[in-house]
Amino acid sequence: MIEVCNQCKKRIGFGREGKCTVCCNAFDQIESLARKILDELEEYEFDTFDAGIRLYGSSKAMQDFLREKFGVEDTLKEHFRSEFIRKLSEISGRKRKIGGDINVIVNLENLSYSIEISPVFIYGRYKKRVRFLSQTRWLCGDCGGKGCERCNYTGRKYLSVEDLIIQPALELFKGKNAFLHGSGREDVDARMLGTGRPFILEIESPKKRKVDLNELETAINENAGGKIEVEFFFYTERRAVEKIKKAAYSKTYRAIISLEGDVDFEKLEKALKKLEEHEISQRTPQRVEHRRADKVRKRKVYSIRLLLKKGRKAVVTIHAESGLYIKELISGDEGRTTPSLSELLGVDCRVEKLDVLSINGGLEDGNLKYNPA
Repeated sequence: MIEVCNQCKKRIGFGREGKCTVCCNAFDQIESLARKILDELEEYEFDTFDAGIRLYGSSKAMQDFLREKFGVEDTLKEHFRSEFIRKLSEISGRKRKIGGDINVIVNLENLSYSIEISPVFIYGRYKKRVRFLSQTRWLCGDCGGKGCERCNYTGRKYLSVEDLIIQPALELFKGKNAFLHGSGREDVDARMLGTGRPFILEIESPKKRKVDLNELETAINENAGGKIEVEFFFYTERRAVEKIKKAAYSKTYRAIISLEGDVDFEKLEKALKKLEEHEISQRTPQRVEHRRADKVRKRKVYSIRLLLKKGRKAVVTIHAESGLYIKELISGDEGRTTPSLSELLGVDCRVEKLDVLSINGGLEDGNLKYNPA
Protein backbone atom coordinates (compact mmCIF):
# COMPACT_ATOMS: atom_id res chain seq x y z
CA MET A 1 0.00 0.00 0.00
CA ILE A 2 1.26 3.50 -0.89
CA GLU A 3 2.17 5.64 2.13
CA VAL A 4 0.57 9.09 1.93
CA CYS A 5 0.08 12.26 3.95
CA ASN A 6 -3.38 13.48 4.93
CA GLN A 7 -3.58 15.89 2.00
CA CYS A 8 -2.73 13.24 -0.59
CA LYS A 9 -5.08 10.72 1.08
CA LYS A 10 -7.95 13.19 0.76
CA ARG A 11 -7.07 13.73 -2.88
CA ILE A 12 -6.50 10.16 -4.14
CA GLY A 13 -8.79 8.38 -1.70
CA PHE A 14 -6.49 5.61 -0.50
CA GLY A 15 -3.18 4.78 1.20
CA ARG A 16 -1.91 4.61 4.75
CA GLU A 17 -0.43 7.55 6.59
CA GLY A 18 3.33 7.87 6.76
CA LYS A 19 6.17 9.48 4.88
CA CYS A 20 4.31 10.45 1.73
CA THR A 21 5.61 8.75 -1.39
CA VAL A 22 3.27 10.88 -3.52
CA CYS A 23 4.30 14.43 -2.56
CA CYS A 24 7.34 13.64 -0.35
CA ASN A 25 5.52 15.55 2.40
CA ALA A 26 5.60 18.76 0.35
CA PHE A 27 2.15 19.72 1.67
CA ASP A 28 3.54 19.76 5.23
CA GLN A 29 6.11 22.35 4.11
CA ILE A 30 3.73 24.80 2.43
CA GLU A 31 3.52 27.19 5.37
CA SER A 32 7.27 27.36 5.93
CA LEU A 33 7.79 27.81 2.18
CA ALA A 34 5.26 30.65 2.05
CA ARG A 35 6.87 32.41 5.01
CA LYS A 36 10.34 32.07 3.48
CA ILE A 37 9.14 33.64 0.23
CA LEU A 38 7.38 36.49 2.04
CA ASP A 39 10.54 37.20 4.05
CA GLU A 40 12.41 37.53 0.75
CA LEU A 41 9.74 39.93 -0.51
CA GLU A 42 9.77 42.11 2.59
CA GLU A 43 11.24 45.10 0.72
CA TYR A 44 8.74 44.85 -2.14
CA GLU A 45 5.45 46.70 -2.28
CA PHE A 46 2.66 44.50 -3.71
CA ASP A 47 -1.07 43.94 -3.35
CA THR A 48 -1.61 40.90 -5.56
CA PHE A 49 0.27 37.74 -6.41
CA ASP A 50 0.02 34.64 -8.56
CA ALA A 51 1.70 31.26 -8.31
CA GLY A 52 2.64 28.47 -10.68
CA ILE A 53 3.92 24.95 -10.06
CA ARG A 54 6.38 22.99 -12.18
CA LEU A 55 6.72 19.20 -12.14
CA TYR A 56 10.03 17.54 -12.88
CA GLY A 57 11.56 14.13 -12.32
CA SER A 58 10.02 11.98 -9.58
CA SER A 59 7.06 14.27 -8.86
CA LYS A 60 5.98 14.20 -12.51
CA ALA A 61 6.57 10.43 -12.68
CA MET A 62 4.36 9.89 -9.59
CA GLN A 63 1.54 12.00 -11.03
CA ASP A 64 1.70 10.02 -14.29
CA PHE A 65 1.77 6.75 -12.33
CA LEU A 66 -1.35 7.63 -10.31
CA ARG A 67 -3.21 8.61 -13.45
CA GLU A 68 -2.28 5.49 -15.41
CA LYS A 69 -2.45 2.93 -12.56
CA PHE A 70 -5.38 4.23 -10.50
CA GLY A 71 -7.15 6.73 -12.77
CA VAL A 72 -6.46 9.70 -10.44
CA GLU A 73 -7.16 12.83 -12.46
CA ASP A 74 -7.00 15.36 -9.60
CA THR A 75 -3.40 16.32 -10.28
CA LEU A 76 -0.75 16.78 -7.64
CA LYS A 77 0.34 19.98 -9.38
CA GLU A 78 -3.03 21.74 -9.20
CA HIS A 79 -3.80 20.53 -5.68
CA PHE A 80 -0.48 21.81 -4.35
CA ARG A 81 -0.95 25.12 -6.21
CA SER A 82 -4.38 25.62 -4.67
CA GLU A 83 -3.11 24.96 -1.14
CA PHE A 84 -0.01 27.10 -1.65
CA ILE A 85 -2.05 30.07 -2.92
CA ARG A 86 -4.48 29.74 -0.01
CA LYS A 87 -1.67 29.74 2.55
CA LEU A 88 0.25 32.60 0.90
CA SER A 89 -2.92 34.70 0.88
CA GLU A 90 -3.73 33.82 4.48
CA ILE A 91 -0.29 34.78 5.82
CA SER A 92 0.29 37.89 3.66
CA GLY A 93 -3.23 39.31 3.54
CA ARG A 94 -2.83 39.78 -0.21
CA LYS A 95 -5.13 38.52 -2.94
CA ARG A 96 -4.33 36.16 -5.75
CA LYS A 97 -4.71 37.67 -9.23
CA ILE A 98 -3.74 36.32 -12.63
CA GLY A 99 -0.56 38.12 -13.61
CA GLY A 100 -0.31 39.74 -10.16
CA ASP A 101 2.30 42.18 -8.87
CA ILE A 102 4.41 39.21 -7.74
CA ASN A 103 4.58 35.81 -9.47
CA VAL A 104 6.07 32.79 -7.68
CA ILE A 105 7.06 29.62 -9.53
CA VAL A 106 7.67 26.54 -7.33
CA ASN A 107 9.44 23.35 -8.43
CA LEU A 108 7.46 20.64 -6.65
CA GLU A 109 10.26 18.08 -6.77
CA ASN A 110 12.57 19.96 -4.39
CA LEU A 111 10.50 23.04 -3.41
CA SER A 112 12.98 25.42 -5.02
CA TYR A 113 11.35 28.56 -6.38
CA SER A 114 11.82 31.68 -8.44
CA ILE A 115 10.14 35.05 -7.95
CA GLU A 116 9.15 37.34 -10.81
CA ILE A 117 8.36 40.99 -10.06
CA SER A 118 5.84 42.37 -12.54
CA PRO A 119 6.78 45.70 -14.15
CA VAL A 120 4.94 48.95 -13.51
CA PHE A 121 3.56 50.77 -16.57
CA ILE A 122 2.70 54.49 -16.67
CA TYR A 123 1.11 56.45 -19.50
CA GLY A 124 2.27 59.98 -20.24
CA ARG A 125 3.45 62.46 -22.86
CA TYR A 126 6.85 64.06 -23.32
CA LYS A 127 7.94 67.28 -24.97
CA LYS A 128 11.45 67.51 -26.38
CA ARG A 129 12.55 71.13 -26.43
CA VAL A 130 16.05 70.71 -27.88
CA ARG A 131 17.49 69.13 -30.98
CA PHE A 132 20.01 66.28 -31.19
CA LEU A 133 18.38 64.32 -28.42
CA SER A 134 17.33 60.80 -29.42
CA GLN A 135 14.15 59.21 -28.10
CA THR A 136 15.66 56.00 -26.72
CA ARG A 137 19.17 55.04 -25.66
CA TRP A 138 21.56 55.27 -28.62
CA LEU A 139 24.84 53.53 -27.92
CA CYS A 140 28.13 54.73 -29.39
CA GLY A 141 28.93 52.64 -32.45
CA ASP A 142 32.65 52.69 -31.77
CA CYS A 143 32.62 51.27 -28.24
CA GLY A 144 29.22 49.56 -28.06
CA GLY A 145 28.26 51.56 -24.98
CA LYS A 146 31.43 50.85 -22.98
CA GLY A 147 32.79 54.40 -23.28
CA CYS A 148 35.52 55.79 -25.49
CA GLU A 149 37.18 59.06 -26.49
CA ARG A 150 34.77 59.62 -29.38
CA CYS A 151 31.69 59.54 -27.13
CA ASN A 152 33.48 61.36 -24.29
CA TYR A 153 33.31 58.09 -22.34
CA THR A 154 29.53 58.30 -21.97
CA GLY A 155 28.84 55.16 -24.04
CA ARG A 156 26.17 57.12 -25.92
CA LYS A 157 26.12 58.59 -29.42
CA TYR A 158 23.39 60.96 -28.25
CA LEU A 159 21.82 61.73 -24.91
CA SER A 160 18.22 60.49 -25.05
CA VAL A 161 14.77 61.32 -23.73
CA GLU A 162 14.83 57.85 -22.19
CA ASP A 163 18.08 58.61 -20.33
CA LEU A 164 16.59 61.76 -18.83
CA ILE A 165 13.41 59.98 -17.72
CA ILE A 166 14.65 56.70 -16.32
CA GLN A 167 17.25 57.88 -13.80
CA PRO A 168 14.78 59.75 -11.53
CA ALA A 169 12.13 57.06 -12.12
CA LEU A 170 14.43 54.26 -11.00
CA GLU A 171 15.34 56.16 -7.86
CA LEU A 172 11.69 56.64 -6.88
CA PHE A 173 10.49 53.15 -7.81
CA LYS A 174 13.73 51.45 -6.69
CA GLY A 175 13.66 49.44 -9.92
CA LYS A 176 16.37 47.54 -11.80
CA ASN A 177 15.83 49.12 -15.21
CA ALA A 178 13.31 51.18 -17.16
CA PHE A 179 12.22 51.55 -20.79
CA LEU A 180 10.41 54.18 -22.83
CA HIS A 181 7.83 52.88 -25.34
CA GLY A 182 6.84 55.74 -27.63
CA SER A 183 3.99 56.17 -30.08
CA GLY A 184 6.36 56.58 -33.03
CA ARG A 185 9.48 58.71 -32.79
CA GLU A 186 10.70 62.06 -34.03
CA ASP A 187 14.07 62.47 -35.76
CA VAL A 188 17.00 63.06 -33.45
CA ASP A 189 17.34 66.62 -34.82
CA ALA A 190 13.62 67.42 -34.52
CA ARG A 191 11.84 68.90 -31.53
CA MET A 192 8.61 67.49 -30.07
CA LEU A 193 6.42 70.41 -28.99
CA GLY A 194 2.72 71.08 -28.43
CA THR A 195 1.04 68.59 -26.11
CA GLY A 196 3.90 66.12 -26.50
CA ARG A 197 4.30 62.54 -27.71
CA PRO A 198 2.35 59.71 -26.03
CA PHE A 199 4.54 57.10 -24.35
CA ILE A 200 4.52 54.32 -21.79
CA LEU A 201 7.20 54.21 -19.11
CA GLU A 202 7.98 50.63 -18.00
CA ILE A 203 9.75 50.09 -14.67
CA GLU A 204 11.38 46.67 -14.32
CA SER A 205 11.44 44.85 -10.92
CA PRO A 206 10.24 47.82 -8.83
CA LYS A 207 10.36 47.64 -5.03
CA LYS A 208 7.83 50.48 -4.88
CA ARG A 209 4.68 50.42 -7.02
CA LYS A 210 2.66 53.43 -5.80
CA VAL A 211 4.77 56.49 -6.48
CA ASP A 212 2.76 59.73 -6.72
CA LEU A 213 2.79 60.74 -10.39
CA ASN A 214 3.10 64.44 -9.60
CA GLU A 215 6.25 63.65 -7.61
CA LEU A 216 7.55 61.59 -10.54
CA GLU A 217 6.87 64.43 -13.00
CA THR A 218 8.67 66.96 -10.81
CA ALA A 219 11.71 64.73 -10.33
CA ILE A 220 12.09 64.07 -14.06
CA ASN A 221 11.49 67.65 -15.19
CA GLU A 222 13.98 69.04 -12.68
CA ASN A 223 16.56 66.44 -13.68
CA ALA A 224 16.11 67.26 -17.39
CA GLY A 225 17.11 70.90 -17.00
CA GLY A 226 14.66 72.14 -19.64
CA LYS A 227 15.69 69.64 -22.33
CA ILE A 228 12.44 67.69 -21.96
CA GLU A 229 9.18 68.00 -20.06
CA VAL A 230 6.91 65.10 -19.13
CA GLU A 231 3.31 64.85 -18.02
CA PHE A 232 1.93 61.61 -16.56
CA PHE A 233 -1.75 60.70 -16.68
CA PHE A 234 -2.26 57.29 -15.08
CA TYR A 235 -0.86 53.87 -14.28
CA THR A 236 -1.70 51.33 -16.95
CA GLU A 237 -1.08 47.72 -18.02
CA ARG A 238 1.24 45.84 -20.37
CA ARG A 239 -1.34 45.69 -23.17
CA ALA A 240 -1.19 49.49 -23.39
CA VAL A 241 2.34 49.17 -24.81
CA GLU A 242 1.09 47.18 -27.79
CA LYS A 243 -1.80 49.59 -28.30
CA ILE A 244 0.41 52.65 -28.35
CA LYS A 245 2.99 50.99 -30.60
CA LYS A 246 0.34 50.08 -33.17
CA ALA A 247 -1.46 53.44 -33.01
CA ALA A 248 -1.49 55.41 -36.26
CA TYR A 249 -2.08 58.97 -35.07
CA SER A 250 -1.88 61.76 -37.62
CA LYS A 251 0.73 64.43 -36.89
CA THR A 252 1.19 68.14 -37.46
CA TYR A 253 4.64 69.51 -38.26
CA ARG A 254 6.34 72.85 -38.78
CA ALA A 255 9.25 72.90 -41.18
CA ILE A 256 11.76 75.54 -42.20
CA ILE A 257 12.55 74.83 -45.85
CA SER A 258 15.58 75.88 -47.86
CA LEU A 259 15.12 76.39 -51.64
CA GLU A 260 18.13 76.03 -53.94
CA GLY A 261 16.65 78.37 -56.57
CA ASP A 262 14.41 81.41 -56.83
CA VAL A 263 10.71 80.57 -56.46
CA ASP A 264 7.99 83.18 -55.99
CA PHE A 265 5.34 82.94 -53.28
CA GLU A 266 2.48 82.00 -55.63
CA LYS A 267 4.40 79.18 -57.35
CA LEU A 268 5.48 77.74 -54.02
CA GLU A 269 1.96 77.88 -52.64
CA LYS A 270 0.55 76.10 -55.71
CA ALA A 271 3.17 73.34 -55.48
CA LEU A 272 2.39 72.82 -51.81
CA LYS A 273 -1.32 72.62 -52.62
CA LYS A 274 -0.66 69.86 -55.14
CA LEU A 275 0.89 67.73 -52.38
CA GLU A 276 -2.54 67.71 -50.69
CA GLU A 277 -4.19 66.40 -53.86
CA HIS A 278 -1.97 63.36 -54.48
CA GLU A 279 -1.27 60.16 -52.63
CA ILE A 280 2.41 60.21 -51.67
CA SER A 281 4.46 57.17 -52.65
CA GLN A 282 7.54 56.73 -50.47
CA ARG A 283 10.21 54.09 -50.76
CA THR A 284 12.05 53.62 -47.47
CA PRO A 285 14.35 56.66 -47.18
CA GLN A 286 18.06 56.19 -47.68
CA ARG A 287 18.79 57.60 -44.20
CA VAL A 288 16.81 54.83 -42.44
CA GLU A 289 17.09 51.92 -44.87
CA HIS A 290 19.73 50.26 -42.67
CA ARG A 291 17.08 49.71 -39.95
CA ARG A 292 13.76 49.66 -41.83
CA ALA A 293 12.34 47.23 -44.37
CA ASP A 294 12.87 48.43 -47.95
CA LYS A 295 9.33 48.86 -49.23
CA VAL A 296 7.03 51.45 -50.77
CA ARG A 297 4.53 53.15 -48.46
CA LYS A 298 1.46 55.11 -49.55
CA ARG A 299 0.59 58.10 -47.36
CA LYS A 300 -1.54 61.25 -47.48
CA VAL A 301 -0.95 64.92 -46.75
CA TYR A 302 -4.19 66.18 -45.18
CA SER A 303 -3.26 69.85 -45.30
CA ILE A 304 -0.22 72.03 -45.87
CA ARG A 305 0.01 75.79 -45.29
CA LEU A 306 2.65 78.30 -46.27
CA LEU A 307 3.20 80.58 -43.25
CA LEU A 308 6.15 82.64 -44.41
CA LYS A 309 8.51 83.04 -47.34
CA LYS A 310 11.58 85.21 -47.33
CA GLY A 311 14.16 84.88 -50.08
CA ARG A 312 15.02 81.21 -50.43
CA LYS A 313 13.58 80.25 -47.05
CA ALA A 314 10.01 79.24 -46.27
CA VAL A 315 8.07 78.10 -43.20
CA VAL A 316 5.22 75.62 -43.63
CA THR A 317 2.91 73.58 -41.42
CA ILE A 318 1.95 70.09 -42.54
CA HIS A 319 -0.81 67.83 -41.22
CA ALA A 320 -0.08 64.33 -42.46
CA GLU A 321 -0.99 60.69 -42.08
CA SER A 322 1.04 58.65 -39.63
CA GLY A 323 4.22 57.27 -41.17
CA LEU A 324 4.81 59.98 -43.76
CA TYR A 325 8.49 61.00 -43.93
CA ILE A 326 8.40 64.80 -43.97
CA LYS A 327 12.02 65.47 -44.94
CA GLU A 328 11.65 63.23 -47.99
CA LEU A 329 8.28 64.80 -48.86
CA ILE A 330 10.22 68.01 -49.34
CA SER A 331 13.50 66.73 -50.86
CA GLY A 332 12.21 63.78 -52.91
CA ASP A 333 15.11 61.63 -51.65
CA GLU A 334 16.55 61.25 -55.17
CA GLY A 335 13.21 60.13 -56.58
CA ARG A 336 12.33 57.65 -53.82
CA THR A 337 9.43 59.91 -52.73
CA THR A 338 6.96 61.09 -55.36
CA PRO A 339 5.46 63.58 -55.73
CA SER A 340 7.72 65.80 -53.64
CA LEU A 341 8.10 69.56 -53.37
CA SER A 342 11.45 69.40 -55.19
CA GLU A 343 9.84 67.48 -58.05
CA LEU A 344 6.86 69.84 -58.37
CA LEU A 345 9.00 72.99 -58.28
CA GLY A 346 11.87 71.65 -60.36
CA VAL A 347 14.16 73.07 -57.68
CA ASP A 348 16.08 71.19 -54.98
CA CYS A 349 14.50 71.73 -51.58
CA ARG A 350 15.37 70.46 -48.14
CA VAL A 351 14.16 70.72 -44.57
CA GLU A 352 16.53 72.79 -42.46
CA LYS A 353 14.63 72.46 -39.20
CA LEU A 354 11.65 70.32 -38.24
CA ASP A 355 9.31 70.44 -35.25
CA VAL A 356 6.45 68.10 -34.40
CA LEU A 357 3.63 70.36 -33.21
CA SER A 358 1.06 67.73 -32.26
CA ILE A 359 0.31 64.02 -32.14
CA ASN A 360 -3.41 63.83 -32.82
CA GLY A 361 -4.45 61.01 -30.49
CA GLY A 362 -3.49 59.17 -27.33
CA LEU A 363 -4.80 57.11 -24.40
CA GLU A 364 -6.31 60.02 -22.48
CA ASP A 365 -9.75 58.37 -22.59
CA GLY A 366 -8.46 56.25 -19.70
CA ASN A 367 -9.88 52.90 -20.84
CA LEU A 368 -6.50 51.35 -19.98
CA LYS A 369 -6.23 53.15 -16.66
CA TYR A 370 -5.02 51.04 -13.74
CA ASN A 371 -5.07 52.10 -10.09
CA PRO A 372 -2.20 50.45 -8.20
CA ALA A 373 -3.83 51.36 -4.88
